[in-house]
Amino acid sequence: MHKGKGMKFVGDSRVQDKKGQKVYPPDYSEYPGKNEPFWPDFLLKEWMVGAVFLIGYLILTVAHPSPLEGQADPTNTSYIPLPDWYFLFLYQLLKYEFASGPYNIIGAMVIPGIAFGALLLVPFLDRGPERRPLKRPLPVAFMLLALASMIFLTWESVANHDWAAAKRQGEIVKEVKIDEADPGYAVYSKQSCINCHGDKLQGGAGPKLIDTGLSDKEIIKIAHDGVGTMPAGQYKGSDEDLEKLAKFISGLKSE
Repeated sequence: MHKGKGMKFVGDSRVQDKKGQKVYPPDYSEYPGKNEPFWPDFLLKEWMVGAVFLIGYLILTVAHPSPLEGQADPTNTSYIPLPDWYFLFLYQLLKYEFASGPYNIIGAMVIPGIAFGALLLVPFLDRGPERRPLKRPLPVAFMLLALASMIFLTWESVANHDWAAAKRQGEIVKEVKIDEADPGYAVYSKQSCINCHGDKLQGGAGPKLIDTGLSDKEIIKIAHDGVGTMPAGQYKGSDEDLEKLAKFISGLKSE
């Protein structure tokens, strides 16, 4: 710090040589014309770069708003949550037999704990001043292994996820007044349709049954023959009750 010239930004990357002695870099004053005041020159550059990225993110969020789902329902046990992309590799890990069910503690804590603990130890395993990757095989190997594992598990999670079902279960559905006194709703509840399509017919493991655009005959045919992931023979009641159910579902219109 020189009187009247303000604070100077100085980089210090002292390392230890092979004998354990600290090696100090040359003083910044030995590089005339290659240093700058920390305030305001260096900070101004940092703020300008930060402002560019901030504006970029704001434009991105305006152009592509975050997708919203329906209101959370703690009673809907058929809902399958999906974490953000940066946790997908851990989400995929919990799907494997050795890391799920009774071994959930292994997938949730033991394996991630060992992996991140190993990464924390890397700086202490190789303290040499060498910067070329080929001269530092141990840290580079750890980092490449961790990176490859995260990329593979993230890819597997995205490739194997049922995105169509996820879109259906999280879809925002307009409120529809359900007449629970309707005979068709009584058949709907008795036939366990509620388990897949929700108590308000808003959908869940199965699609929503509001605004289907289907006629009574089409609904009756689906109940007998099935459609998509719904197998045939799901309906076990009488034809009279099925007609009530079909009339009830076909009449559901969002306001």
